[in-house]
Amino acid sequence: MIIIGIDPGYAITGFGVVDYESNHFKTLDFGVISTKACMPFELRLLTIYQELEALITRYQPDVMAVEELFFAKNTTTAIGTAQARGVIILTGAKAGIPVFEYTPMQVKLAVTGYGRADKNQVSAMIKILLHLDKSSKMIDDASDALAIAICQAHTGPVNNNKAVGGYQFGPNGKTYS
Repeated sequence: MIIIGIDPGYAITGFGVVDYESNHFKTLDFGVISTKACMPFELRLLTIYQELEALITRYQPDVMAVEELFFAKNTTTAIGTAQARGVIILTGAKAGIPVFEYTPMQVKLAVTGYGRADKNQVSAMIKILLHLDKSSKMIDDASDALAIAICQAHTGPVNNNKAVGGYQFGPNGKTYS
């Protein structure tokens, strides 16, 4: 199964593509999609869409996994990142692949066995699980995207993790009519 993991952002979107077969990972690609602050916002979103669409065309993933957003203070950044996340989910839907979402805690738990692991612990485990060079420096956003892909591989196609807008569900997961 080919999985594309995405760490959403409008300045930097991390991506990681892995092939997961028989409990073994093969890293196909990872990196970032960057946009410049001087670009008009709509062109930043268009760049994310176009580059992600090219990755999907190239690797033909079976599934996309995206990190849920968590912002405590900076709502301006949160809104822009949420818009980028919307573009990312739309790109997956347009390609006809299921999109799943995970909280940072779920990702850390799946990768390290500890939901409050720090970035260094997550990065170290990614390098071990994916057989990457331990001395190589990896951009945090790409590392996070690979962790999200690993989380998807370990979790599988659980419908509770399908990407949804929080407004779609009421108490106890009941849908609004």
